[in-house]
Order: sequence, then C-alpha cells, then structure tokens
Amino acid sequence: MTLTVVDMHTGGEPLRIVTGGYPEIPVGTILEKRAYVHDHFDHLRKILMFEPRGHYDMYGALLVEPDLPGADLAVLFMHNEGYSTMCGHAIVALGRYAVDEGLVARQEPVTTVNIEAPCGLVVASVEVQDGKAGAVSFESVPAFLFARDQETRLPGFGAIGFDIAYGGAFYALADCRQFGLEFGKNRVRDFVDAATALTGTLKAEFPLSHPDHAELAFLYGTILTDGQDVFSDTPTKNICVFAEAEVDRSPTGSGVTARLAAMHAKGDIAIGQARTFESIAGSRFSGSVARTAKAGPHDAIIARVGGRAHYSGRAEFIVEPDDELGRGFLLR
Repeated sequence: MTLTVVDMHTGGEPLRIVTGGYPEIPVGTILEKRAYVHDHFDHLRKILMFEPRGHYDMYGALLVEPDLPGADLAVLFMHNEGYSTMCGHAIVALGRYAVDEGLVARQEPVTTVNIEAPCGLVVASVEVQDGKAGAVSFESVPAFLFARDQETRLPGFGAIGFDIAYGGAFYALADCRQFGLEFGKNRVRDFVDAATALTGTLKAEFPLSHPDHAELAFLYGTILTDGQDVFSDTPTKNICVFAEAEVDRSPTGSGVTARLAAMHAKGDIAIGQARTFESIAGSRFSGSVARTAKAGPHDAIIARVGGRAHYSGRAEFIVEPDDELGRGFLLR
C-alpha cells in the first residue's frame, strides 16, 4: 500500500490532501460518498490521520468526483473521529491548491473555485498575482442561529449560557469567562476540558435538525469565545474544540461562519461590516456578512471568510504487512 499526500496548513491548522493511492469511490451524492468511505475505507483515515504519520489533531481532505452541477471539485473531510460536513480552513487551502495544480483555469486577479462539500457548494475566491495564488476567501452555505440564549448546568461549572449556530456544521457558542477562563492566562487543556464538557452535555440534551438533510444535524463541537461579539475594530478571539476533543489551530472557517450568523441574528454585526477573528495560536481570519438568505424556516446569512494557506510538505506513506502500529494509533 502506498498513499501520497500534500501537506498544507491554514493559520497553523494542518491539512493533509490525499493525492494518490486511494481506492476508487462509487458514483453517488457527496453524502453517499461520505457514507461509503466511512463504511469501507475508514482504515485509510486512521493510517493518514493517526500516529505514527499524523497526530491527535491532524486533519485531512480527500478529493472526489463532484456531483453538483458547476462544481470544479468535491471534497470529503477527515479527522480523529470521522468525517465532517464542512471545513473552512480546508477550503482556503484547497482553493490555493486547485489553482496551483491546474485543477481550474488560472485567472487574474481572482480565480473562482467551486468546491462541493458534504454541506453543499462552497465558492472560493483565490487572489492570483503574477501567476501565483495567494489569499483565499469563500462564501459557504446559508448559516443560521439555531438556538439563542440557552442555558444548561455542567458539573463543576454550574449554569452555562450558550447559543447553537450552523455554519456548515453545528457549533455551541459560549463565552469562556463563564468557565473562569481567559485567553492568554489559562492552559489550552483548560479550554478543551470546558468545551468538551459542554459538547457532551448538549449532545445528550439538545436535539438538532437541519432543513436539508438529517445527516447534517449533529453537534460538531463547541467554540469558546472572549465574549466580544458586538462589532468592533478589535479582533475577537476564540478556540474551537471539535470531533473527539480536537483543537483547531486556526480561527475555524465554519466556526467563524457560525459566529457571524449568531452575531447578525442578535444585531451585533451588519451586512458588509468586516470583523477579524483570532485563534488560540494567534492566526487570524477575516469575516463579514455578505448578504441575507434563508435555510428552510431559518433566517440565514451568507458569510464571507478569508485566510491564507501555506505548503508544509509532500510525502509518500507505506504500511508494511507486519506493522500493526503502522495502521494507526492515538495516545492522547
């Protein structure tokens, strides 16, 4: 077995793009492909994401044949738990990758790349100057505030207020100060423990629904914020803890989209206002509300999120027949 990959990162968050060696996937919708990969090729996810080739917080992308009309490419996202429905940092990296690899015709000053994700069509705009791809922004599927000003009780923390918003995936949004946390003062581990506790409680207590497909209706994780939601020129900081307590090093593209939907629904940001979002690692995404939309019965927005991706390596991976650990393991 030989698998080839290109590694990139967006704001410090890794993306391992599979470029060769992956078995053929049957024709179908993107959600059918996602289910097929889960059922038949999950051992490859573990080889690519887990140790000794990856790590607990590794993230990957598998390019597949698109099904939606107008899509230039389609992608399945993978991580330590399984397969997500949307990933903004991956879209930023894939936008640059698509231009660099000639998957779309290069145009200056901006090349459009239509990317089909499990949540729907995402339109990436790649800045191109002198033939080189640079910063990338994208407009994702309609995002909306699903539940506003809710409260639950968490053992060890007491009453915690939260919102739930959809930005291609569902996130709980909560002010970190409720947990006694402050960015720059507490350990990342403390944020992870708090976010994981909230996610676990809400998965058990708070049912979700999505107007397009039942497979989109699951809580992907929790985003703890600095509470600075009202529009300001000052960056607002957050940490996203998703999947199986995985920590995003970037501000989280789908998370920024969800935060913008919640902010707009609460009157904290207007159409066209640009806000800067900062991650736990200090990297930044731009975010704004491009326009309003609908998602079934929900008032929604189309967000525009921007960032920059860089290459970090290329590799060829093998698994020797007698190497059981080489099939993937996690210690954390």
